[in-house]
Parts: sequence; structure tokens; C-alpha cells
Amino acid sequence: MRFDAQIAPYASLEDIPEIARAAERLGFDCLWAAETQHNPFLPGVLVAEHTQRLKFGTAIAVSFARSPGVMAHTAWDLAQYSQGRFILGLGTQVKAHITRRFGMSWPDSVIGQLREQIAVMQAFWRSWKEGARLSFEGDYYRINLTSPFFTPAAHEYAEIPIFIAGVNPGLARLTGEVAHGFHAHPFHSRAYLHDVIQPAILSGAEQAGRTLEEIQVVAHAFVVTYPTERELVRQQVAFYASTPSYRPVLEHHGWQEVGERLSRLAKSGKWTEMPDLVSDEMVDTFATAADPGDLAAALKERYQGIAARINLYLPFTPGEREDFWRQLCQAFNQ
Repeated sequence: MRFDAQIAPYASLEDIPEIARAAERLGFDCLWAAETQHNPFLPGVLVAEHTQRLKFGTAIAVSFARSPGVMAHTAWDLAQYSQGRFILGLGTQVKAHITRRFGMSWPDSVIGQLREQIAVMQAFWRSWKEGARLSFEGDYYRINLTSPFFTPAAHEYAEIPIFIAGVNPGLARLTGEVAHGFHAHPFHSRAYLHDVIQPAILSGAEQAGRTLEEIQVVAHAFVVTYPTERELVRQQVAFYASTPSYRPVLEHHGWQEVGERLSRLAKSGKWTEMPDLVSDEMVDTFATAADPGDLAAALKERYQGIAARINLYLPFTPGEREDFWRQLCQAFNQ
């Protein structure tokens, strides 16, 4: 089980070299960047430049905000420059963000278009690696135009891993079919991952003639190590649980009615009232609660047999809680 770190959403590019060097020094395996306040790909250049072994990935880049050709070129360059340390993590986001924040069209089939985006990127990479003719035709993309002027040089890191982020079984099943890993949304429980997500990944893998061992699950984990952290997790659970598309996580535990009430409060803009609906039982279901010294063991027990990577829902900032991070890294690297 590998232990990863998350770049803070507010971190600027000038912060990345220090973050990357500190993450490698402490013993993290991978550094993830989200598409929130900044572009998630640009830090990868600096991570590659300022480290020797640390992996870097997007968790996530919004796939429907980009063409597969643009993503193929970006990932190709980052894989080459990092000598194979880059992981392309993709997420679909929700319709409102795609149409109103990015100004793009929402597909009639989320699974269908994401499957084709991945297939197009892999077609580009095969073409660049092997010199094969570029040709893809599907329901969403028809890609068959290229020339030497637009073709990057081949390199030995053409097998670029793709991870898909998701909450529900559809994207988990697609992961099993076509991807190398699954980013489990932090709003999850062990039971939901075990009972819903893992079987869906297995189903997709078997359909594609693959095994579950070929897919890495990254558990982006809520943790509670002191009282203030419990209240922060309570707020996050309230926010995520108010999203209708995440309702199956609550339904799995019999809390559908709580989700409906949270959605009504969110629509009314009553954000401060929402955490009151999240009980301690819910917090303990969706988060790992332990003293800092016991946290590594608690995480390993919670995710044993489910996740290959653990990434706390806490941004890593050099100079802050370094003893805490160092202790965790050492425990996972033993």
C-alpha cells in the first residue's frame, strides 16, 4: 500500500518546487494535483524537474473540458520529461460545471464519451510510439488527420497510466475495462467500496479479459485525528452528501432521507445548517478516526484488500505537521 500527498488547491506554481522536494524527502510515493484553482498539469513539469523518484498525477483533470488530442499531447510530454513518473487522472465533473464553468457540451452518455476519449488518446500514443497510422472513428470522435509536422518523437514511456475518478459503479466498471486505476472519491465508506465499487471494477475487468490486480484503487480518505478535524469532515460530508449524484453512497447505509434534506438546504443556500444533519455515526462511517500515532495502522486496516494507494483529504504543505507526515510515510514505507 503506497502513501501519497495532495497539493493544496491554493498552491501556486512558484510553490511547487518546495512542495515536491519536501514530499520526496519525507517519503511520499506520488503527488496529486486537482483541477480547482489552478491547471492540474503544469505542476508536473516542476515536480519532474525538482525530484528523482516522486510520481506525479492529476486527481483530477476534467476530461470533458478538453479534447482527447490536447490531453494526449500534454500527457505524452509529461511522461517523457518525468521519465515515466506521470499518471493521467481523469474525472467527468457534473453537468453544471461542464456547461457553465467550462463552456463545453455535456455528453448524452458520460461512460460512452469518456471511453472514447481514452481510446483516442491511446490511439495517438500508439501512433507516436510505433509509427502506426492514426485512425479512430466512434460515436463522439473521428480522428484520422496527422502528419510528421504534428507528430512528437517516440519515447520509451508510451505506456501512460490512466486513472478514472468516480463515485458510482458506472465509472468503476469502465475503469476495469480500460484504465489502470480508480480514484475513489473521499465521500465513501469501506462498505461502499467493498460492496459496490470493487465488484463493479471486477465486472469491467472480467469483460475486458483483465484481472482486479491490474487496477490500482486510490482511496482519497477523510481522517479525524483531533476534534476540530471532526467538524471539518462533518462539513465536507454535508456538502458532498447534498449532491444528488452521490446519493447512492448514503443509500447504501440507509441514510437517503438525510441526503434529501441536505439537498433541500443546499438549494435554499442554508449551508451553515447542513452539518447539523451529519451525525457522529456518519462521520465515523465516512472517515478514519484515530490518534495521529495510530492513524497509519487504522488506514491499513480500513483499506486492506481494497486500495493500493492512500491519499489523505488534507493538503500537504511543507513545514506544517511535518512530524505527522513523516510518521505516516515511514509507516507505509516499512
